[in-house]
Amino acid sequence: MPIPQTVTFQEAIDVIELLPEDQQESLVEILQHRLIEHRRELIAENIKEARNEFARGEVKRGTAIDVMRDLAE
Repeated sequence: MPIPQTVTFQEAIDVIELLPEDQQESLVEILQHRLIEHRRELIAENIKEARNEFARGEVKRGTAIDVMRDLAE
C-alpha cells in the first residue's frame, strides 16, 4: 500500500465535496461509527486502569463532599 500523501483539512473537505451526495452520507456514517468505536476503546482503557488502581489500593471512596474537601486541602 503506498504511503498516503499529507493533505490539509480544507483539501480533504474540497475532495469530499466532489463526491456524490450518497457517498458523502456514507462517509459521514463511517466516520461517526469510527469515532464511536474509538470512544468505546478509550472508555475500556479507562475502566481497565481504574480497576488496576483499585486493585493497587490507589482509589479513595467517599462522597462528592469528601472529594471537594480533599481538593481544598
